[in-house]
Amino acid sequence: MIDKTSYSMKSAISKIADGNTVMIGGFGTAGQPAELIDALIEHGAKDLTIVNNNAGNGDFGLAALLKAGRVRKIICSFPRQSDSYEFDKLYHAKKIELELVPQGNLACRIQAAGSGLGAIFTPTGYGTMLAEGKETMEIAGRHYVLEYPIYADFALIKANKGDRWGNLTYRKTARNFGPIMAAAAKCTIAQVKEILPLGELDPENIVTPGIFVQHVVRI
Repeated sequence: MIDKTSYSMKSAISKIADGNTVMIGGFGTAGQPAELIDALIEHGAKDLTIVNNNAGNGDFGLAALLKAGRVRKIICSFPRQSDSYEFDKLYHAKKIELELVPQGNLACRIQAAGSGLGAIFTPTGYGTMLAEGKETMEIAGRHYVLEYPIYADFALIKANKGDRWGNLTYRKTARNFGPIMAAAAKCTIAQVKEILPLGELDPENIVTPGIFVQHVVRI
C-alpha cells in the first residue's frame, strides 16, 4: 500500500544533508512552507543552496533560515524587498553567495529540470551583465541566451489538500512555484492543511500528481 503520509516534520526532513540544494516554494510569504523551514532549522543542515523567488521576509521562515547561518548560496529573482534585512546583512558581510536570476528565467529553468530538458534559450537578459560568459544564439532574427536547468535534492512546498498517494491541490496564489519545484527535485516534501481519503480529491483539480511527491505532512 502506498502511503506517503509523514506523521512528523522532523522525520520528513531528516534526510536533508549539509551541502544539499533545497527549493523552497512561495512568492514572498504566500505559499511559503514556514513550518517545514522551522523544522529544517531545528534539523541543523548547513551550507545549503536555497532556490526561492525572494530572499526572505522579516525574521521568520526563509529569513530565519538565513539568520541561523545555514545557507551558503541563494538562487532567487528578488532579494531586495523592504524587509529583507537578514539577507542584506549577510550579503554585505560576504557571508552568503547570490545568484540573481530574472523571475521568468527562474521559473523556466526549474521547469526545464522537471521536464527533463538539457537547457533552454531565453531572450531575457541578452545584452546585460546577466548574459556575460554565457552562450548566445540568434533565432529568427531575435537574440537568446542559453540557460541551464536548476535541479534540487529536496523541495519544500506548501499545498492546501493532499492524499496518502501525494496528490496535491493548492489555494489560489499560494500555488506559485510549488508545482514546478515538486517536479524538479529528487525528493519533495509537502505540508498541507488537510489529508483526505483516496478518491475525495477531484482528479480534474489535482495540480501536482503524487508521482512528484515523496512526503506529505499535515500542519
